[in-house]
Amino acid sequence: MVTVRAEQQISYDVSVNGNKVIENATLSLDVDHQKLGSGAKLVSVKNDTVDRAIEPPIKVKSAKIREHYNQLRLSFTNFAVTFRAYNEGVAYRFETSLPQSQVKVYGEEAVFNFASNYNVYYPKEDSFFSHNEREFIQLPLNKIAADALASLPAVVVAPSGVKLVVAESDVDDYPGLWLHGNANNSLAATFPPVALKETATDRNRDRDIRVTEAADYIAATKGTRTFPWRIIGVAATDGDLITNEMVYLLAKPSEVRDTSWIKPGKVAWDWYNANNIYGVDFKSGIDTQTYKYYIDFASKYGIEYIILDEGWYKLGNVLEVVPSMNVEELVAYGKQKNVGIILWMVWKTLDDQFLPAMDQFEKWGVKGLKVDFMQRDDQKVINFYYKLCREAAKRKMLVDYHGAIRPATMIRTWPNLINTEGVRGLEQNKWSKYANPEHNVTLPFTRMFLGPLDYTPGAMVNSGSERNFAAVFERPMSMGTRCHQLAMYVVYESPLQMLADSPSHYLKEPEVMEFLGPVPTVWDETKVLGARMGDYVIVARRNGRDWYIGAMTDWTARDLDIDLSFLPTGSFRMSSYADGANADRYGSDYKKTVEGVTKSSKLKVHLMGGGGWAAHLIPATR
Repeated sequence: MVTVRAEQQISYDVSVNGNKVIENATLSLDVDHQKLGSGAKLVSVKNDTVDRAIEPPIKVKSAKIREHYNQLRLSFTNFAVTFRAYNEGVAYRFETSLPQSQVKVYGEEAVFNFASNYNVYYPKEDSFFSHNEREFIQLPLNKIAADALASLPAVVVAPSGVKLVVAESDVDDYPGLWLHGNANNSLAATFPPVALKETATDRNRDRDIRVTEAADYIAATKGTRTFPWRIIGVAATDGDLITNEMVYLLAKPSEVRDTSWIKPGKVAWDWYNANNIYGVDFKSGIDTQTYKYYIDFASKYGIEYIILDEGWYKLGNVLEVVPSMNVEELVAYGKQKNVGIILWMVWKTLDDQFLPAMDQFEKWGVKGLKVDFMQRDDQKVINFYYKLCREAAKRKMLVDYHGAIRPATMIRTWPNLINTEGVRGLEQNKWSKYANPEHNVTLPFTRMFLGPLDYTPGAMVNSGSERNFAAVFERPMSMGTRCHQLAMYVVYESPLQMLADSPSHYLKEPEVMEFLGPVPTVWDETKVLGARMGDYVIVARRNGRDWYIGAMTDWTARDLDIDLSFLPTGSFRMSSYADGANADRYGSDYKKTVEGVTKSSKLKVHLMGGGGWAAHLIPATR
């Protein structure tokens, strides 16, 4: 329940099961140095209730989403504030109808005052310039200083295990919301300012475009518009964090009218494995022959796409293909094999050559663009996200954003925005121990709340225990077990899901490919069978009549009970992949089992420390 007050200052409380969890939270908007929300006279109040079903064109969690909320709209002179209360949380946003056609927003106040000194999973950042690949650190609210910056989401642990998630949605022509502490029981909003000057600071001069001069305002925008939603998600259980759809529901509906061409799927990736293919009679590298090998592998297992990552074009010029590559030949070869090509590129290089580059990609016939190194979400870069999605949709191209978290909140508006990174993912194991099992079982409850995450799973070299792990840049391994990796394909939501390792590894593992080949990337139904944030997670997802189950644990070995009562009546053939007896020492050790199950079956599965379990259930009558 949300209680709103519109007196000298607009403020609100949030209660869960009769217990106040947010108290006297405040909000205002500084437009042309006029503070909207402070001292304004209330003109009218309107209440509405909405209860309907939405069918998303890209089924990230489910084929249908229930949207049920009570709405309160407070109208003042020249502006309004709308609150919505869902079972899954509370949201509000400003709306202006000012006489000026253009205005400057100098600041936005959003102070989230919690009822007590709760703990928070806090994605602490060093600055507004960031890939947003953060660890979610547990801290008491009163230990977060005013200069302790964080990106989203922040997940606050209230009494009785209730989780409160600070997030946002419908960010358009406006900067992204960031957070800082107040050394008390609250978190407050802050925003990157408008960029006036920017400079490339990396040695190659094609990325790391930093703001070197900023304005004293955060947006220059229309005087009549709606502003982004500020969200406080509410989850009674940890598992409810995974099924919460508030960010999607509050986003602007699709701006792509015809979505029939948007094809989710899996993609073979080159950069993680450094093109280390073997068992061939040619020297592998960034060349046409190597990528034909990727296409052959993808075609063999029904994988929809391959990516040409860094190296296919001359740095600084996406229109100049390196001599060893022939993109048109690869597109044509892929078309014969029913495999599409996705091109990686640096955002600023693309932006500098935007329309000629987009026309060239369309002429070549590429299926999508993986765009990287934004590391910003000030107003200019947010507008770039929209511009690229819009132009890509016109040309029937997918978009996968890396180097930023904010696009994850835009997937309803742009269904061709098929995935987003902004996550500390598998690639971190090339140089660090950051992507460890405890982190991996925190992500479904934190970063994934915002939307799909491009973690890029699929490592076939697996350390098992932490002591056996080594960061090797060109021949990387994952922390934990092989089955920990397999389970990610069910647990992590990614409509464009990577197979990160070398095709040569996968080709030597036909039994593993019996799972990775058919596993879908979009789902008709999602059920959380067990969950404790940072400890373990069990998720079941349905695509058509088939069910998949994924279970993951942190470094603690666990015996988990899996109740199959969610299944429909009838028999199923279950192929399961469990940690092998020696997976703690040799992480790639696993055991595959095939057995019959029904809705009355109850399973007990053992996960090694850093382990996992994955299963594919097929109706026996098929």
